[in-house]
Parts: sequence; C-alpha cells; structure tokens
Amino acid sequence: MNKFTLGVEEEFMVIDPVTRELISHEQKIVEAAQRVHEDQVKAEMHQAVVEVGTSICQNTAEARTEVTKLRRTVATLAGELGFRIGAAGTHPFSHWQHQLITDHPRYAEIVDELQEAARSNLIFGLHVHVGFQSREMAIHIANQVRYFLPHIYALSTNSPFWEGRNTGYKSFRTKVFDKFPRTGIPDYFQSVEEYDSYIKLLVKTNCIDNAKKIWWDVRVHPFFETIEFRICDCPMLVDETMAFTALFQALCAKLYKIRQQNMKFITYNRALINENKWRAARYGIDGKLIDFGKEMEVNTRSLILELLDFVDDVVDELGSRDEINYVHKIMEHGTGADRQLQVYHKNQSLTDVVDYITSQTLKGVDV
Repeated sequence: MNKFTLGVEEEFMVIDPVTRELISHEQKIVEAAQRVHEDQVKAEMHQAVVEVGTSICQNTAEARTEVTKLRRTVATLAGELGFRIGAAGTHPFSHWQHQLITDHPRYAEIVDELQEAARSNLIFGLHVHVGFQSREMAIHIANQVRYFLPHIYALSTNSPFWEGRNTGYKSFRTKVFDKFPRTGIPDYFQSVEEYDSYIKLLVKTNCIDNAKKIWWDVRVHPFFETIEFRICDCPMLVDETMAFTALFQALCAKLYKIRQQNMKFITYNRALINENKWRAARYGIDGKLIDFGKEMEVNTRSLILELLDFVDDVVDELGSRDEINYVHKIMEHGTGADRQLQVYHKNQSLTDVVDYITSQTLKGVDV
C-alpha cells in the first residue's frame, strides 16, 4: 500500500521593516537557521528569498508541526537580524531590478542562459511532495491529477500586485514564471519510459543538464520518490499551506484508489486544462471554470465543493479532515489575494498590504 508521505517547501520574502521593500539578507538567515535545522533552510536565486523544506512527514499532522516550526525559526532569526519575513506569491511593490542574485554556480548558469527572464523571476511558491513507491504509478497519477490543478490553484491565489501595480489578476506570479521554458501544465505521458525518453532527449540535445530544470506545475520528481506539486502561490497562513497540502495528498490517494479498482479518472489534454488555469489566475475562486465533462462554465466555488466531495472517502483514512475543512474558511474569508486587495482598497496603501502579509505570515506560529 502506498503511504502518501509528505514534504512541504515554502519560499518566503525577506523584508526591510522600515521601507517594507525586499532586501538582501546576505544569507545570514540561512546560515543561522542551518545551525538549528541543517539543510532544511536554503538560499534561493534572489538574495531576498529564504526557502524552507520539511523532512519526510508521515501525515498532515507531522507536516503541520514542521511547517510551523520552520516559519517560527526563520521569523525569529530574521527578527534578530533586523528583518521580517512575508508569505505571498509576489511582493506588492519591490522591483526585481534592485534585487541581488545569490552567488552560486547554478544560479549564475540559469541567469546566463535565461537572462532577464531569470533576473525578473522574483516570485514565491509552495511546493508539495507526495510520496509514491512506484514511478509507474506516479506517472499515471500525475497524468490524472492535472485536471484538478486549477481548482487548488484558484484557492491559493496570493499575488495580485506586481511592482506597485494592481495587476487585475488574483495570481500574477505564474504570469511572471511563464517566461521560463518548461513551465505550466505538463503534457500527458503514456508511460514512465516515455517520460524518461523525453528527459534523455533534452539532456542529449543540451536543452537541460538535469531533470530539475523542468519546472512544470506538477512533475514526477527526478531524484525523490514523489509527485511534486508546484502550481500554488506561497500561502499567507500556515492553515492555508496545510489545506493545500492535504488536498494534494487526498487527490493522490483517491486517484490511486480508483486505479486499484481498475478504473481511472478521465484524462483531458493540456490545452483544455490551461484554459482553467488562466481563469484561476485571473479570477481566483470568484470566477468560473470549465466543466469539460458537461462542456459548460461552472462557478469555481461549485467545482471546489465537487472536488471536496470527490476526495471525501479517503480523508479520514489520511487523518486530514481538519486541514481539508479549512477550504471552507478560504471560501468564506477569501483567498490571500482577496484579502490583500481588501486591505489595499481601504487606504490605497501597498505599505499596509505588506504589513498585513507579514502579520498574517506569523498567525498561529507563536513567534
């Protein structure tokens, strides 16, 4: 039986408490945190980013403990060094041109190849790993789960602002990331052999030097025995991070269960799923997605409720009922983007938005 273990990675903004701008922490937060958590806190390409990652967790309760602990550690150390951390898909007004790139051969190589697309990629995401013992099964589930990605993405939207502008999108983060190659919804792969052949061809033709340079919204991880979900903006609240983590895990468990019964969920092509992804980015949970089975538009909120019904029979077995139920609170109070926009419209102040983000990032973390 597959265990559906979990790993959660979050990318945080490092913020100057006076100007509220993004600021280089010169890796001081990472160096201090690694004395506590070893390699669970890492540098990212831009020096104003700190990435944290849990160890392998057996269930959502373990994952919540680690996610909370890592936020607490990074926030405490940042405070001691004179910084704040914030969790959102983009910073409301900082400009990427003013941000320093981390001095590391891998990042230098990416910047050299991708140029301004890389330098401007000042975004912050959530990555959730769900464990699979079989790569063959992982490819099958990754194919099937693509349909549901826009639903969860809509719930996670948390980047309405970019370089001081209200973009009109609930998630502008993916619009920034779209400039990279090998991003977005992946194609359907008939087998793990077809997927491996694709990777080998890209390496052979010098498109990539390793499979980590495939940055799709979901991928069978090249080195870990996991499916990695990469579509979500970094959530403001720990509760939101855990809701999305639980949803990804439950979807994997449900689709696995269907497969074990010699059935499968209908597979839709990338072009159709991309239509829903665009709608999720633009409107969040307040728009409409396409129900491809019915061939009609349906309120996104209704499809999210259908998703919750779809996974309901595996949730208690996974022990994630509380985390899944938090989705209803997101529907009630709005996504991170909705709440950022509420704060902004009150005083037309992006500084207020940054203050709101930094305060919400620590909600329930007990710093």
